Amino acid sequence: MSSDGEKQNVTEIAAMGLGLDVCGLSRVVLSDIDACLDCSVDMVHTFVPTSDIQRIHTIKKSREEVLEMAVMAVEHIKDHGAKCMFSAMDATRTDFDYLQQINKAVQEAGCDVINVPDTVGVFVPSAMKALIADVKKDITIPIDVHCHNDFGLAVANSLAAVEGGARQVQVTINGLGERAGNADLAETVMSLHSIYGATTDIKTEYLVETAHLVERYTGVRIPPIMPVVGENAFAHESGIHTHGVLTKTDTFEPGIMTPEMVGHKRRIVLGKHAGKHAVSQSLEAAGLEPDPDQLNEIMSRMKDLSNKGKRITDADLFAIAEATMGKLKRSERPVDLIEVSVMTGNIITPTASVKARVRGVEKVAASTGVGPVDAALNAVQSIINGQTRMKLRDFRIEAISGGSDALAEVIIGVEDEKGRIMTARAANEDIVMASVEALVSAMNHILMLDQT
Repeated sequence: MSSDGEKQNVTEIAAMGLGLDVCGLSRVVLSDIDACLDCSVDMVHTFVPTSDIQRIHTIKKSREEVLEMAVMAVEHIKDHGAKCMFSAMDATRTDFDYLQQINKAVQEAGCDVINVPDTVGVFVPSAMKALIADVKKDITIPIDVHCHNDFGLAVANSLAAVEGGARQVQVTINGLGERAGNADLAETVMSLHSIYGATTDIKTEYLVETAHLVERYTGVRIPPIMPVVGENAFAHESGIHTHGVLTKTDTFEPGIMTPEMVGHKRRIVLGKHAGKHAVSQSLEAAGLEPDPDQLNEIMSRMKDLSNKGKRITDADLFAIAEATMGKLKRSERPVDLIEVSVMTGNIITPTASVKARVRGVEKVAASTGVGPVDAALNAVQSIINGQTRMKLRDFRIEAISGGSDALAEVIIGVEDEKGRIMTARAANEDIVMASVEALVSAMNHILMLDQT
Protein backbone atom coordinates (compact mmCIF):
# COMPACT_ATOMS: atom_id res chain seq x y z
CA MET A 1 0.00 0.00 0.00
CA SER A 2 3.06 2.31 0.02
CA SER A 3 2.34 3.52 -3.52
CA ASP A 4 0.60 2.61 -6.76
CA GLY A 5 4.06 2.31 -8.32
CA GLU A 6 5.10 -0.35 -5.83
CA LYS A 7 1.87 -2.23 -6.44
CA GLN A 8 2.57 -2.22 -10.18
CA ASN A 9 6.13 -3.39 -9.59
CA VAL A 10 5.01 -6.32 -7.44
CA THR A 11 2.35 -7.28 -9.97
CA GLU A 12 4.94 -7.42 -12.75
CA ILE A 13 7.39 -9.42 -10.62
CA ALA A 14 4.68 -11.94 -9.68
CA ALA A 15 3.85 -12.41 -13.38
CA MET A 16 7.45 -13.12 -14.44
CA GLY A 17 7.32 -16.87 -13.80
CA LEU A 18 10.52 -16.86 -11.73
CA GLY A 19 10.13 -20.36 -10.34
CA LEU A 20 9.87 -19.19 -6.74
CA ASP A 21 7.32 -17.83 -4.29
CA VAL A 22 6.86 -14.08 -4.61
CA CYS A 23 5.86 -12.71 -1.22
CA GLY A 24 4.08 -9.46 -0.36
CA LEU A 25 4.51 -7.80 3.04
CA SER A 26 1.41 -6.50 4.80
CA ARG A 27 0.16 -5.22 8.10
CA VAL A 28 -2.68 -7.20 9.70
CA VAL A 29 -5.08 -4.85 7.92
CA LEU A 30 -7.48 -6.38 5.42
CA SER A 31 -7.09 -3.60 2.85
CA ASP A 32 -3.29 -4.09 2.91
CA ILE A 33 -3.67 -7.84 2.57
CA ASP A 34 -6.08 -7.41 -0.33
CA ALA A 35 -3.57 -5.14 -2.06
CA CYS A 36 -1.04 -7.99 -1.91
CA LEU A 37 -3.58 -10.48 -3.17
CA ASP A 38 -4.50 -8.13 -6.02
CA CYS A 39 -0.87 -8.40 -7.18
CA SER A 40 -1.24 -12.21 -7.44
CA VAL A 41 1.59 -12.92 -5.03
CA ASP A 42 2.11 -16.52 -3.92
CA MET A 43 2.52 -15.65 -0.24
CA VAL A 44 1.49 -12.83 2.06
CA HIS A 45 3.75 -12.06 5.01
CA THR A 46 1.58 -10.30 7.56
CA PHE A 47 2.87 -8.73 10.74
CA VAL A 48 1.75 -6.89 13.87
CA PRO A 49 3.68 -5.33 16.79
CA THR A 50 3.62 -7.58 19.84
CA SER A 51 6.18 -6.07 22.24
CA ASP A 52 4.64 -3.79 24.84
CA ILE A 53 6.71 -0.81 23.75
CA GLN A 54 5.61 -1.06 20.13
CA ARG A 55 2.07 -2.23 20.78
CA ILE A 56 1.28 0.57 23.24
CA HIS A 57 3.04 3.41 21.44
CA THR A 58 2.44 2.60 17.76
CA ILE A 59 -0.89 0.82 17.26
CA LYS A 60 -2.36 1.46 20.75
CA LYS A 61 -4.05 -1.94 21.01
CA SER A 62 -4.41 -4.41 23.86
CA ARG A 63 -2.80 -7.84 23.74
CA GLU A 64 -6.21 -9.40 23.17
CA GLU A 65 -6.96 -7.08 20.26
CA VAL A 66 -3.60 -7.81 18.64
CA LEU A 67 -4.17 -11.56 18.97
CA GLU A 68 -7.59 -11.26 17.36
CA MET A 69 -6.23 -9.11 14.49
CA ALA A 70 -3.44 -11.61 13.82
CA VAL A 71 -5.76 -14.61 13.60
CA MET A 72 -8.23 -12.71 11.42
CA ALA A 73 -5.44 -11.70 9.01
CA VAL A 74 -4.11 -15.24 8.68
CA GLU A 75 -7.58 -16.65 8.08
CA HIS A 76 -8.27 -14.01 5.44
CA ILE A 77 -5.07 -14.86 3.57
CA LYS A 78 -5.73 -18.59 3.69
CA ASP A 79 -9.35 -18.14 2.62
CA HIS A 80 -8.05 -16.51 -0.56
CA GLY A 81 -5.75 -19.41 -1.42
CA ALA A 82 -2.38 -17.83 -0.72
CA LYS A 83 0.41 -19.06 1.50
CA CYS A 84 0.84 -17.14 4.75
CA MET A 85 3.82 -16.12 6.84
CA PHE A 86 3.19 -14.40 10.18
CA SER A 87 5.54 -12.14 12.17
CA ALA A 88 5.14 -11.03 15.75
CA MET A 89 7.04 -7.80 15.15
CA ASP A 90 9.71 -7.02 17.75
CA ALA A 91 9.54 -10.64 18.87
CA THR A 92 12.86 -10.47 20.70
CA ARG A 93 11.45 -7.78 23.03
CA THR A 94 8.06 -9.49 23.44
CA ASP A 95 7.04 -11.32 26.61
CA PHE A 96 7.74 -14.96 25.72
CA ASP A 97 4.49 -16.43 27.01
CA TYR A 98 2.50 -13.93 24.95
CA LEU A 99 4.74 -14.52 21.93
CA GLN A 100 4.02 -18.24 22.08
CA GLN A 101 0.32 -17.63 22.62
CA ILE A 102 0.06 -15.63 19.42
CA ASN A 103 2.35 -18.00 17.47
CA LYS A 104 0.24 -21.01 18.41
CA ALA A 105 -2.96 -19.13 17.57
CA VAL A 106 -1.86 -18.24 14.02
CA GLN A 107 -0.57 -21.79 13.52
CA GLU A 108 -4.00 -23.12 14.39
CA ALA A 109 -5.52 -20.57 11.99
CA GLY A 110 -3.61 -22.17 9.10
CA CYS A 111 -0.40 -20.13 8.91
CA ASP A 112 2.35 -21.78 6.82
CA VAL A 113 5.47 -20.16 8.31
CA ILE A 114 6.21 -18.42 11.61
CA ASN A 115 8.72 -15.58 11.37
CA VAL A 116 10.68 -14.48 14.44
CA PRO A 117 12.11 -10.99 13.85
CA ASP A 118 14.82 -9.24 15.83
CA THR A 119 13.31 -5.95 14.70
CA VAL A 120 15.74 -3.57 16.41
CA GLY A 121 18.78 -5.85 16.37
CA VAL A 122 19.23 -6.21 20.14
CA PHE A 123 19.73 -9.97 20.49
CA VAL A 124 23.02 -11.85 20.77
CA PRO A 125 23.56 -15.25 19.10
CA SER A 126 23.30 -17.33 22.26
CA ALA A 127 19.95 -15.73 23.13
CA MET A 128 18.68 -16.14 19.56
CA LYS A 129 19.51 -19.84 19.49
CA ALA A 130 17.72 -20.37 22.81
CA LEU A 131 14.66 -18.36 21.73
CA ILE A 132 14.20 -20.29 18.48
CA ALA A 133 14.63 -23.60 20.30
CA ASP A 134 11.94 -22.57 22.81
CA VAL A 135 9.56 -21.33 20.09
CA LYS A 136 10.04 -24.59 18.21
CA LYS A 137 8.77 -26.64 21.17
CA ASP A 138 5.16 -25.62 20.44
CA ILE A 139 5.40 -24.89 16.71
CA THR A 140 5.32 -27.60 14.05
CA ILE A 141 5.38 -25.40 10.93
CA PRO A 142 8.69 -23.99 9.57
CA ILE A 143 10.29 -21.20 11.60
CA ASP A 144 11.81 -18.26 9.77
CA VAL A 145 14.07 -15.54 11.20
CA HIS A 146 14.55 -11.87 10.28
CA CYS A 147 17.53 -10.10 11.87
CA HIS A 148 18.57 -6.45 11.86
CA ASN A 149 22.19 -5.36 12.04
CA ASP A 150 22.16 -2.51 14.58
CA PHE A 151 25.04 -4.08 16.52
CA GLY A 152 26.59 -5.91 13.56
CA LEU A 153 25.09 -9.23 14.69
CA ALA A 154 22.48 -9.89 11.99
CA VAL A 155 24.38 -12.69 10.25
CA ALA A 156 25.58 -14.22 13.54
CA ASN A 157 22.04 -14.16 14.95
CA SER A 158 20.66 -15.70 11.75
CA LEU A 159 23.16 -18.56 11.95
CA ALA A 160 22.38 -19.05 15.64
CA ALA A 161 18.70 -19.23 14.74
CA VAL A 162 19.49 -22.05 12.29
CA GLU A 163 21.34 -23.84 15.09
CA GLY A 164 18.21 -23.39 17.21
CA GLY A 165 15.97 -24.96 14.58
CA ALA A 166 15.01 -22.23 12.09
CA ARG A 167 14.57 -23.58 8.58
CA GLN A 168 14.42 -20.26 6.75
CA VAL A 169 16.54 -17.11 6.97
CA GLN A 170 15.59 -13.70 5.61
CA VAL A 171 18.53 -11.91 3.99
CA THR A 172 19.15 -8.94 1.72
CA ILE A 173 21.74 -8.39 -0.99
CA ASN A 174 24.69 -6.41 0.42
CA GLY A 175 22.88 -6.32 3.79
CA LEU A 176 20.71 -3.40 2.67
CA GLY A 177 17.83 -2.54 4.96
CA GLU A 178 16.36 -0.18 7.52
CA ARG A 179 18.92 1.65 9.71
CA ALA A 180 22.11 -0.49 9.76
CA GLY A 181 20.55 -3.07 7.45
CA ASN A 182 19.73 -6.76 7.64
CA ALA A 183 21.56 -10.07 7.41
CA ASP A 184 23.66 -10.14 4.25
CA LEU A 185 22.89 -12.76 1.60
CA ALA A 186 26.48 -13.64 0.69
CA GLU A 187 27.79 -13.84 4.25
CA THR A 188 24.87 -15.94 5.43
CA VAL A 189 24.87 -18.33 2.49
CA MET A 190 28.62 -18.91 2.45
CA SER A 191 28.67 -19.44 6.23
CA LEU A 192 25.92 -22.03 5.88
CA HIS A 193 27.62 -23.76 2.94
CA SER A 194 31.26 -23.61 4.03
CA ILE A 195 31.17 -23.64 7.83
CA TYR A 196 27.97 -25.54 8.64
CA GLY A 197 27.98 -27.85 5.61
CA ALA A 198 24.37 -26.94 4.87
CA THR A 199 22.93 -26.62 1.36
CA THR A 200 20.77 -24.00 -0.30
CA ASP A 201 19.58 -23.46 -3.84
CA ILE A 202 21.69 -20.30 -4.17
CA LYS A 203 24.11 -20.34 -7.13
CA THR A 204 27.06 -18.99 -5.16
CA GLU A 205 29.22 -18.31 -8.21
CA TYR A 206 26.94 -15.33 -8.95
CA LEU A 207 27.18 -13.73 -5.49
CA VAL A 208 29.82 -11.15 -6.43
CA GLU A 209 28.19 -10.29 -9.76
CA THR A 210 24.80 -9.84 -8.07
CA ALA A 211 26.29 -7.72 -5.29
CA HIS A 212 27.86 -5.34 -7.81
CA LEU A 213 24.63 -5.21 -9.84
CA VAL A 214 22.71 -4.06 -6.76
CA GLU A 215 25.53 -1.65 -5.88
CA ARG A 216 25.18 0.02 -9.29
CA TYR A 217 21.38 0.29 -9.11
CA THR A 218 21.20 1.54 -5.52
CA GLY A 219 24.28 3.73 -5.48
CA VAL A 220 25.21 2.24 -2.08
CA ARG A 221 28.89 1.36 -2.28
CA ILE A 222 30.18 -2.02 -1.12
CA PRO A 223 32.93 -1.44 1.49
CA PRO A 224 36.25 -2.90 0.29
CA ILE A 225 36.50 -4.98 3.49
CA MET A 226 33.00 -6.43 3.19
CA PRO A 227 33.22 -10.23 3.61
CA VAL A 228 32.80 -12.48 0.56
CA VAL A 229 32.01 -9.79 -2.04
CA GLY A 230 34.23 -6.85 -1.03
CA GLU A 231 37.20 -5.82 -3.15
CA ASN A 232 39.62 -6.93 -0.43
CA ALA A 233 37.86 -10.18 0.49
CA PHE A 234 40.53 -12.22 -1.30
CA ALA A 235 43.26 -9.58 -1.51
CA HIS A 236 46.64 -10.04 0.16
CA GLU A 237 49.35 -7.43 0.81
CA SER A 238 51.39 -8.49 3.83
CA GLY A 239 54.61 -10.24 2.84
CA ILE A 240 53.91 -13.18 5.15
CA HIS A 241 50.39 -13.56 3.76
CA THR A 242 51.32 -13.23 0.09
CA HIS A 243 54.22 -15.66 0.41
CA GLY A 244 51.91 -18.20 2.01
CA VAL A 245 49.07 -17.72 -0.49
CA LEU A 246 51.44 -17.92 -3.47
CA THR A 247 52.74 -21.21 -2.07
CA LYS A 248 49.42 -22.69 -0.94
CA THR A 249 46.20 -20.66 -0.90
CA ASP A 250 44.82 -22.36 2.23
CA THR A 251 47.58 -20.85 4.37
CA PHE A 252 45.90 -17.43 4.58
CA GLU A 253 42.43 -18.09 3.14
CA PRO A 254 39.62 -20.14 4.67
CA GLY A 255 40.09 -22.94 2.14
CA ILE A 256 36.48 -24.00 2.60
CA MET A 257 35.55 -20.82 0.71
CA THR A 258 37.55 -19.95 -2.40
CA PRO A 259 37.19 -16.85 -4.59
CA GLU A 260 35.99 -19.04 -7.46
CA MET A 261 33.09 -20.32 -5.37
CA VAL A 262 31.57 -16.84 -5.15
CA GLY A 263 32.63 -15.39 -8.51
CA HIS A 264 35.57 -13.45 -7.08
CA LYS A 265 39.28 -13.31 -7.95
CA ARG A 266 42.34 -13.52 -5.74
CA ARG A 267 44.54 -10.41 -5.81
CA ILE A 268 48.03 -9.67 -4.60
CA VAL A 269 48.08 -6.02 -3.50
CA LEU A 270 51.22 -3.92 -3.81
CA GLY A 271 52.02 -1.62 -0.91
CA LYS A 272 54.37 -0.92 1.96
CA HIS A 273 53.62 -4.34 3.50
CA ALA A 274 54.30 -6.24 0.27
CA GLY A 275 56.96 -8.93 0.30
CA LYS A 276 59.60 -9.84 -2.25
CA HIS A 277 57.77 -12.94 -3.44
CA ALA A 278 54.69 -10.95 -4.51
CA VAL A 279 56.70 -8.18 -6.16
CA SER A 280 59.00 -10.62 -7.92
CA GLN A 281 56.07 -12.62 -9.27
CA SER A 282 54.33 -9.47 -10.58
CA LEU A 283 57.51 -8.37 -12.35
CA GLU A 284 58.18 -11.79 -13.84
CA ALA A 285 54.66 -11.85 -15.30
CA ALA A 286 55.55 -8.60 -17.09
CA GLY A 287 58.84 -9.99 -18.41
CA LEU A 288 61.05 -8.16 -15.91
CA GLU A 289 63.64 -10.21 -14.01
CA PRO A 290 65.64 -7.99 -11.65
CA ASP A 291 68.69 -9.37 -9.88
CA PRO A 292 68.62 -9.45 -6.04
CA ASP A 293 70.18 -6.00 -5.65
CA GLN A 294 67.77 -4.49 -8.17
CA LEU A 295 64.83 -6.15 -6.44
CA ASN A 296 65.89 -4.66 -3.12
CA GLU A 297 66.10 -1.20 -4.72
CA ILE A 298 62.66 -1.65 -6.33
CA MET A 299 61.21 -2.69 -2.97
CA SER A 300 62.75 0.34 -1.26
CA ARG A 301 61.45 2.81 -3.85
CA MET A 302 58.00 1.26 -3.86
CA LYS A 303 57.72 1.43 -0.07
CA ASP A 304 58.95 5.02 -0.04
CA LEU A 305 56.12 5.92 -2.40
CA SER A 306 53.61 4.00 -0.32
CA ASN A 307 54.78 5.70 2.89
CA LYS A 308 53.86 9.02 1.32
CA GLY A 309 50.23 7.91 1.32
CA LYS A 310 50.11 6.76 -2.30
CA ARG A 311 48.30 3.62 -3.38
CA ILE A 312 50.77 1.59 -5.48
CA THR A 313 49.38 0.62 -8.87
CA ASP A 314 50.77 -2.00 -11.23
CA ALA A 315 51.90 0.80 -13.54
CA ASP A 316 53.81 2.41 -10.65
CA LEU A 317 55.63 -0.84 -9.94
CA PHE A 318 56.62 -1.35 -13.57
CA ALA A 319 57.80 2.25 -13.91
CA ILE A 320 59.95 1.91 -10.79
CA ALA A 321 61.33 -1.44 -11.99
CA GLU A 322 62.15 -0.16 -15.47
CA ALA A 323 63.89 2.92 -14.06
CA THR A 324 65.86 0.80 -11.57
CA MET A 325 66.89 -1.76 -14.17
CA GLY A 326 67.80 0.97 -16.66
CA LYS A 327 65.64 -0.30 -19.49
CA LEU A 328 62.12 -0.30 -20.83
CA LYS A 329 60.24 -3.37 -21.93
CA ARG A 330 59.12 -1.61 -25.11
CA SER A 331 60.25 1.64 -26.64
CA GLU A 332 56.74 2.21 -27.93
CA ARG A 333 53.47 1.82 -26.11
CA PRO A 334 50.84 -0.35 -27.85
CA VAL A 335 48.30 2.47 -27.49
CA ASP A 336 49.40 6.07 -27.96
CA LEU A 337 46.69 8.61 -27.16
CA ILE A 338 46.50 11.48 -29.66
CA GLU A 339 43.29 13.40 -29.00
CA VAL A 340 40.16 13.34 -26.81
CA SER A 341 37.07 15.48 -27.43
CA VAL A 342 33.94 15.57 -25.28
CA MET A 343 30.52 17.16 -25.74
CA THR A 344 28.11 17.39 -22.82
CA GLY A 345 25.29 19.57 -21.51
CA ASN A 346 21.79 19.54 -20.12
CA ILE A 347 20.20 18.77 -23.52
CA ILE A 348 23.03 16.76 -25.06
CA THR A 349 23.79 13.12 -24.41
CA PRO A 350 27.41 13.07 -23.22
CA THR A 351 29.48 12.04 -26.24
CA ALA A 352 33.22 11.53 -26.59
CA SER A 353 35.50 10.94 -29.56
CA VAL A 354 38.99 9.54 -29.16
CA LYS A 355 41.89 9.36 -31.61
CA ALA A 356 44.74 7.02 -30.81
CA ARG A 357 47.54 5.11 -32.49
CA VAL A 358 47.11 1.39 -31.80
CA ARG A 359 50.23 -0.59 -32.66
CA GLY A 360 51.14 2.06 -35.21
CA VAL A 361 47.68 2.27 -36.81
CA GLU A 362 45.68 5.46 -36.23
CA LYS A 363 42.12 4.79 -35.08
CA VAL A 364 39.15 6.96 -34.17
CA ALA A 365 36.11 5.98 -32.09
CA ALA A 366 33.14 7.77 -30.59
CA SER A 367 30.79 6.72 -27.82
CA THR A 368 28.11 8.03 -25.48
CA GLY A 369 27.82 7.60 -21.73
CA VAL A 370 25.95 8.70 -18.63
CA GLY A 371 28.51 11.48 -18.23
CA PRO A 372 31.60 12.85 -19.99
CA VAL A 373 34.02 10.55 -18.17
CA ASP A 374 31.88 7.48 -18.90
CA ALA A 375 31.59 8.47 -22.56
CA ALA A 376 35.36 8.97 -22.90
CA LEU A 377 36.18 5.66 -21.22
CA ASN A 378 33.66 3.87 -23.45
CA ALA A 379 35.28 5.38 -26.54
CA VAL A 380 38.78 4.27 -25.48
CA GLN A 381 37.53 0.77 -24.75
CA SER A 382 35.88 0.54 -28.16
CA ILE A 383 39.20 1.41 -29.85
CA ILE A 384 41.16 -1.29 -28.07
CA ASN A 385 38.53 -4.05 -28.08
CA GLY A 386 39.58 -5.08 -31.57
CA GLN A 387 42.92 -6.14 -30.07
CA THR A 388 41.63 -7.76 -26.88
CA ARG A 389 38.49 -7.52 -24.78
CA MET A 390 38.95 -5.44 -21.66
CA LYS A 391 36.51 -4.22 -19.07
CA LEU A 392 36.69 -1.53 -16.41
CA ARG A 393 36.94 -3.08 -12.95
CA ASP A 394 37.72 -0.18 -10.68
CA PHE A 395 37.46 3.60 -10.94
CA ARG A 396 38.44 6.03 -8.20
CA ILE A 397 38.92 9.76 -8.24
CA GLU A 398 40.03 12.33 -5.70
CA ALA A 399 41.16 15.96 -5.71
CA ILE A 400 44.79 16.30 -4.64
CA SER A 401 44.86 20.10 -4.57
CA GLY A 402 42.31 22.76 -3.62
CA GLY A 403 40.41 25.31 -5.66
CA SER A 404 38.31 25.20 -8.79
CA ASP A 405 41.39 24.22 -10.80
CA ALA A 406 42.11 21.30 -8.46
CA LEU A 407 44.37 18.59 -9.76
CA ALA A 408 42.41 15.34 -9.97
CA GLU A 409 44.05 11.95 -9.48
CA VAL A 410 42.31 8.97 -11.02
CA ILE A 411 43.10 5.31 -10.32
CA ILE A 412 41.68 2.78 -12.75
CA GLY A 413 41.71 -1.00 -12.83
CA VAL A 414 41.01 -3.05 -15.95
CA GLU A 415 40.61 -6.76 -16.54
CA ASP A 416 41.21 -8.61 -19.80
CA GLU A 417 39.53 -11.73 -21.14
CA LYS A 418 42.22 -13.89 -19.50
CA GLY A 419 41.25 -12.55 -16.06
CA ARG A 420 44.42 -10.47 -15.69
CA ILE A 421 43.93 -7.25 -13.72
CA MET A 422 46.05 -4.14 -14.11
CA THR A 423 45.84 -0.83 -12.26
CA ALA A 424 47.23 2.58 -13.21
CA ARG A 425 46.97 6.21 -12.10
CA ALA A 426 47.00 9.62 -13.77
CA ALA A 427 46.68 13.20 -12.54
CA ASN A 428 45.34 16.16 -14.52
CA GLU A 429 43.34 19.35 -14.01
CA ASP A 430 40.87 17.85 -16.51
CA ILE A 431 39.08 14.92 -14.91
CA VAL A 432 38.20 13.45 -18.30
CA MET A 433 41.83 13.48 -19.43
CA ALA A 434 43.04 12.04 -16.13
CA SER A 435 40.54 9.20 -16.50
CA VAL A 436 41.47 8.47 -20.10
CA GLU A 437 45.21 8.61 -19.42
CA ALA A 438 44.89 6.19 -16.49
CA LEU A 439 42.77 3.82 -18.57
CA VAL A 440 45.21 3.87 -21.50
CA SER A 441 48.13 3.29 -19.12
CA ALA A 442 46.46 0.23 -17.57
CA MET A 443 45.52 -1.13 -21.01
CA ASN A 444 49.07 -0.63 -22.28
CA HIS A 445 50.52 -2.67 -19.46
CA ILE A 446 48.12 -5.54 -20.13
CA LEU A 447 48.90 -5.46 -23.86
CA MET A 448 52.63 -5.43 -23.11
CA LEU A 449 52.27 -8.62 -21.07
CA ASP A 450 51.55 -10.43 -24.34
CA GLN A 451 54.71 -8.99 -25.90
CA THR A 452 57.10 -10.30 -23.28
